[in-house]
Amino acid sequence: MKRKTKLEVKGVNKIFTSHTGQEVHALKDINLVVKEKEFAVIVGPSGCGKSTLLNIVGGLEKATSGTIEVDANKVFEPGADRGMVFQGYSLFPWLTVKENVEFGLKIKGFSAAGREKISTKYIDIVGLNGFEKSLPKTLSGGMKQRVAIARTLANEPSLLLMDEPFGALDAQTRVVMQELLVSISQKTQTTVLFITHDIDEALLLGNKIYVMSRRPGCITEVIDVEFEGTRGHNVLVLPEFMEMKKKIMDMLWQDSTDAANGK
Repeated sequence: MKRKTKLEVKGVNKIFTSHTGQEVHALKDINLVVKEKEFAVIVGPSGCGKSTLLNIVGGLEKATSGTIEVDANKVFEPGADRGMVFQGYSLFPWLTVKENVEFGLKIKGFSAAGREKISTKYIDIVGLNGFEKSLPKTLSGGMKQRVAIARTLANEPSLLLMDEPFGALDAQTRVVMQELLVSISQKTQTTVLFITHDIDEALLLGNKIYVMSRRPGCITEVIDVEFEGTRGHNVLVLPEFMEMKKKIMDMLWQDSTDAANGK
């Protein structure tokens, strides 16, 4: 069965003007398509414009030219159809886990019973049962990010946008959160656009990877990722994983070498 297009980015360019008045071309002719239920990852070096592109998709920034469409509707501003998870948790420190997860639902006018049903579902999905009444200050970094993910999913966005959400976590917690996100995406079937500079993370999470070049950022390669069996850290030792990792590393290395040589 052919899946419908969830996100389409067409000919997007982004040009900033620096404080000296010089134009900086951050994004150049970006084109990408994300299908329904797909987990798409954008990987590239720091400063290549990955986060800028995500912010444009989220409606937080405007493209200089080009269009963004979600479910065939053009994006001009933030909307409930797109949920965003950042590296920072952005939790309300005076609200409990449950209250944080329910915050958006309360704003939308959901009844107490309706909020309870939805928050219970997503608190369970992220594995925070028993912490519903806890305040953020009592939680670890990984647990705070679980709350942020549950809060975003509770609003049931059509598209989940994630900007290096595990970048601030220690290595062990990062591994746990990556496997949790794989499980969440399989359970909820949410369409995801994920930003990272970590090649292992990109290959572990994504079923489609867009490789971006240095500034001006553009898509240089699109890689379909398929591994047999259950997706988890077991894939890190597979020959096909190592082959794809080397391919991406070689592309990024060549790009960095060209930059160092002034090309």
